[in-house]
Amino acid sequence: MSISEAVPVSNGALWTGRALSAVVVLFMIFDGVVKLPPLEIVSRTMTELGWPADANVARLIGVIGLISTALYALPRTSVLGAILLTAYMGGAISTHVRIGNPLFSHTLFGVYLGIILWGGLYLRDQRVRALIPLSR
Repeated sequence: MSISEAVPVSNGALWTGRALSAVVVLFMIFDGVVKLPPLEIVSRTMTELGWPADANVARLIGVIGLISTALYALPRTSVLGAILLTAYMGGAISTHVRIGNPLFSHTLFGVYLGIILWGGLYLRDQRVRALIPLSR
């Protein structure tokens, strides 16, 4: 099935996709922005997660998250942004696995966010629906 043959989605599904994507974008903006200034809570959390308590490391991680989020939010680059955010979530998941954090609340949070991310993109982007047809 080509992109031009993809079944159009209803207005409700389109707005649901936008809302799901907005949840991800807002969460990621908060996550990225909080890492930019040298905050004590960020340094302490980075240490607890096994990362250096270096404000520059936190800042770099925040910038990577914000750039990926911006790419996801823009329609022309949303698929690239989704791929980059999926990789970002994978890093978070592996960090939580490595230190033995609780499975459902901490470790799988990146999986939950990834499902919302891709679900929102699926509902709002015809290219993704053509690439991944869930029904015929």
